[in-house]
Amino acid sequence: MKRRYFFGAAAAASTWLAGKAKSFGRGQDPAKTSFWNGGYFQQKTVDMRPIETGIIRARVDGRWESYTIRSLDDAFFGWNIGDRKEKLAVMKGGAMPAWSGSHNAAVATYGYNRGDSCFTLNNAIKGTGLCPKKEALGDLTERLASTQSLGQNEKFATFEWMYSHPELWDRTRLVSLELYAAPDFEPHTFLNQMENPISTLVYLDVPSYEIRAVARLMHPDDPELSPYERQMTLYINSIHTYMHSQFKKIVPAVLYFAIEEFDNSPAGRGGEGKRGKRVV
Repeated sequence: MKRRYFFGAAAAASTWLAGKAKSFGRGQDPAKTSFWNGGYFQQKTVDMRPIETGIIRARVDGRWESYTIRSLDDAFFGWNIGDRKEKLAVMKGGAMPAWSGSHNAAVATYGYNRGDSCFTLNNAIKGTGLCPKKEALGDLTERLASTQSLGQNEKFATFEWMYSHPELWDRTRLVSLELYAAPDFEPHTFLNQMENPISTLVYLDVPSYEIRAVARLMHPDDPELSPYERQMTLYINSIHTYMHSQFKKIVPAVLYFAIEEFDNSPAGRGGEGKRGKRVV
């Protein structure tokens, strides 16, 4: 009798959990989501129009907010570009660099439930990179294209040159790719950022930095992309495939606009760690 009750209660709990998962967020069937228009998506929760004034607008929890875009500080930028140079040296020596550091960020998002969880909160490791300034974007994209067929050592030299010129980089934003989103499969991070574009990026290292940002998702086939967004999407794909295998097509890209920066470094023996202090 007790055993029958146990299994009956478990089945009821499972049914209740499935119902609760479907009650969160807007949609559960990816094929019916309104994010897609044929074979491409359009992110309607970010307004880029005031970007030249240093403002980005985002719809968060159904409400439009204006955010001031900030420059990441010298400490973060120096650590990031220095770590990239160290990883290049490791790869030139024939070894694999550590997964921690400047490339891989833990990206936290929330807001949209696709029907497979009670929660919308999600965290995923994403590859991130530095963002070229607008005036350097075309030249860097052309440099990558013209040297794509060279050997590995020559490509390492290209990266070394790029990271030796800090004036090329826009400190107000970071870049990434959305590799897997498609009309028939939508990752948690993608759905959350389409619904609520605010995100946090945390890098596993000491010092440890946390960037709070607005994520702008760009599909290469979206006819409403600005010329800058279209060129940036091409660059982000180019820099990713420069040391990886070529994709058959250009995939969606992401711009992370920095709003706040925190130094999460633990206190060392001298007590120098910021332990979560906002520095930007």
